[in-house]
Parts: sequence; structure tokens; C-alpha cells
Amino acid sequence: MSLRSPLGRVRGLGSAKQGVAHWWSQRITAIALAPLSFWFLWVLVVNAGASHEEMRSLIAQPLNAVLLISFLYCAFWHGKLGLQVIIEDYVHHRPTEITLLLVVKFSAFLSAAAGILAVLRIAL
Repeated sequence: MSLRSPLGRVRGLGSAKQGVAHWWSQRITAIALAPLSFWFLWVLVVNAGASHEEMRSLIAQPLNAVLLISFLYCAFWHGKLGLQVIIEDYVHHRPTEITLLLVVKFSAFLSAAAGILAVLRIAL
């Protein structure tokens, strides 16, 4: 017994089989961002007023560099996933939707890559 309508069966429309993976990805990045955000805020508060060289030496420490790269990766990935859902739900003009999705994906990738490259240049 199928819960799909006869028209749905004829058209072959149904789940795209990606919703669950998207949902899990967003939840996993949210869980990862919770401790990473607290760490990031703690570093900012403790080092408020630090000089440029002090911050460079802080970022150059291996643990801090890894945590900062993880924070950047998770933050931009989580943001991309959230914006993707908003665009897919509320933009109903298909060409505009595709354009916005491409802009979001491209800008999230470029921003994350720039941030990670900056951390790597300081750390290495």
C-alpha cells in the first residue's frame, strides 16, 4: 500500500533522498559550533586589547590554529545549509532560486577558504 497519490506515482515525484542528509549535516555542524563558539568568544574576551603580534602568536599555536580552522569551516558550512533551506522554501521563481543558491555556495566556499588560508599562513 502506497501513501502517494496516483498522480504522484505517474509523475514519479517524491522524496529527493537528500533531506535527511541535509538535516543531519545542519545538526552536526550546530553541535560542533556550540563548543567552538564558546572557545572563540573566550579567546576574544581574554585577549581583548592584545597587540597584533600577540594575536599572531596565539593563532600560530597548533591547537588554536586547528580550533580556529574548525570554527571557520563549521560556521560557513552551517550558514550555507541554513541559507539554502531559506532560499528553497521562500524563493519560488526557479531561475532566481538557482542563482541565489549558486551565489550562497560560492561565497561560503570563498569566505571559508580565505579564512582558512589566513590561519594557515599565520600558523605555518
